[in-house]
Amino acid sequence: MLAQALAKLGQYHEIWIALNGLFPDAVEHLRKKFEGLVPSERIVVWHAPGPVAACDPANAWRRETAELLREAFITGLKPDIVHVASLFEGWADNCVTSVGKSSERVPVAVTVYDLIPLLYKDVYLSEPQVRAWYYQKLQWLKNAELWLAISEHTRQDVIEQLGLPEDRVVNISAGRDPRFRPIEIDPAAEASLRARYRLNRPFVLYVGGIEPRKNIEGLLKAYALLPKDLRERHQLVVVCDIQELERRRLYELARREGLHQGDVVFPGFVSDEVLIALYNLCKLFVFPSFYEGFGLPPLEAMACGAPVIASNTSSLPEVVGWEKALFDPKRPEAIAEKMQEALTDEVFREALKRHGLEQAKRFSWEESARRALKAFEALHAEQSKAGAKAPFSSARSRKPSLAYLSPLPPARTGIADYSQELLPELARYYQIELIIDQPEVSDPWLTANFPIRTVEWFEKHADRYDRILYHFGNSEFHKHMFRLLQRHPGVVVLHDFYLSGVLHWMDHIGYTPGVFHAELYRAHGWGALAECLESGEEAAVWKYPCNLSVIQRAEGVIVHSHYATELAARWYGKGIARDWRVIPHLRRLPIKSDRAAARAQLGLGSDDFLICSFGFIAKTKLSEAILEGWLRSRLARDPRCRLVFVGHSFEPELEAKLRESAKRAGVSE
Repeated sequence: MLAQALAKLGQYHEIWIALNGLFPDAVEHLRKKFEGLVPSERIVVWHAPGPVAACDPANAWRRETAELLREAFITGLKPDIVHVASLFEGWADNCVTSVGKSSERVPVAVTVYDLIPLLYKDVYLSEPQVRAWYYQKLQWLKNAELWLAISEHTRQDVIEQLGLPEDRVVNISAGRDPRFRPIEIDPAAEASLRARYRLNRPFVLYVGGIEPRKNIEGLLKAYALLPKDLRERHQLVVVCDIQELERRRLYELARREGLHQGDVVFPGFVSDEVLIALYNLCKLFVFPSFYEGFGLPPLEAMACGAPVIASNTSSLPEVVGWEKALFDPKRPEAIAEKMQEALTDEVFREALKRHGLEQAKRFSWEESARRALKAFEALHAEQSKAGAKAPFSSARSRKPSLAYLSPLPPARTGIADYSQELLPELARYYQIELIIDQPEVSDPWLTANFPIRTVEWFEKHADRYDRILYHFGNSEFHKHMFRLLQRHPGVVVLHDFYLSGVLHWMDHIGYTPGVFHAELYRAHGWGALAECLESGEEAAVWKYPCNLSVIQRAEGVIVHSHYATELAARWYGKGIARDWRVIPHLRRLPIKSDRAAARAQLGLGSDDFLICSFGFIAKTKLSEAILEGWLRSRLARDPRCRLVFVGHSFEPELEAKLRESAKRAGVSE
């Protein structure tokens, strides 16, 4: 419907429709749908070997081939913008969707309907193969340049959950089929429909799926809470595609709630004609879902003149548009109260009808298409002005390959978290493989989107990469990178300017004997080495960075602050950092959280005052100085104030010392 509306409104644009040749019957059907809207020569078909459904691992090579063929075909059309109408397809069929697999980039806009699997991982992503498929689709979603959300709530979700730029995520809303409208139903046709579905009373209608988030159980419990005389005068009709086992489960729940045979009816799947009739005939439509990306059934019901009440969650307040028509879906008694009000208060029910008919007029595919076209035009103008439009003829047929060396989750280091957030963004520009020196990678996004290689494998194949990127920090997680950089130079991200701590540790445990003294001499000369021998190694670790070999072997250096370049000039001369790049240590904004719930979970009072130290408990973090300052302050004597060290301790002796200091001062943990 959106594509047809775009074709109608886009008469000043050249619109092409690219169809998947693996669906030959659909090709002819769609040609007819766009007849008179798009010239036949602009409805084109691309072909690939099938089958490609992702649910069968044997299809992997065909699916990946099809993705590349599709992107190459579309690029060959030389479009200004590509619109992907439905990205999350292809699990169980021959749909093929991808964004940014090839290096010949065309700006891509993707319609986003919801992030339900991501928000309800335990329900939808418990199976590893499905989880990997979905997270790959999420990466492709991030690879786009423009996102068309079907509601403001979905828009906020993708901004918060995926870190997308707010100015590129546009709420185009959604429309409805014009067939959903008030109609006159012949008495004989009504009697036939009621007999067919055993509807012998005025009925309350629900239309939707049978999923945990749909809250059918809450609806049944709410219906059972209605006063007996009211319930006996009304049936509850649940229209959905339902399997027999599920039907029996819900009937059993209804029986346990005290409902009788005939109180609840499950007609199963019905045609649109029957659905429109049910919308027109129902006394009340109720939609108790916990979460919807948009919520089409309430809109359809309102458009048919049905009185509609719905949940006050997710996108449903946008669709329903009247606070008085909303309820808390987590409380069956709240659903029952609103149902009772709507069934017994004729004035309220008539107000719901009038409001619904007017509210439904605000949603149309023409308006959605108008918003989408405006967003397309703005993106094209922006990219043209910036000269960012990708060339269509390119000597490179693929993205450059990148070997990425960094600790990754579950490694307890902030650099692992940094890489976890950076990699999905960097994947827009490189084909990335992860080189690790750890037993596993726990993040499902990373495992779904990036091949994972061992250090041993990298040693044998390092020459295959166009780029190598090392993330260096002053901890044991980076011990393998020193020798790799020596043999396979690359760009270095210097997260810590001082590397003396990890080098001293490597020397101390025998991982690389003598490396600390050798680097101390190389970077800082005989004087530093003599001072180390006289004053002790610990003093030298604190005083000297010991990073010159890494800097000199790096093909480029990235640091997170200008202070790092100042340190480099102080230790090695002003010119050494002239071609370094300073990239701030950016972090994705945290998802909005419930402060009260977080405090309750941690056992904190609403007025407790916290001072937190985030990071390792270590001498380099000045944990002792923090505790000493706290103990000397009045805060330590205020029972509402707490000092919290958030992070792992790699120095048991220091942790024990901190606990003993607090105990001597009379401060409890």
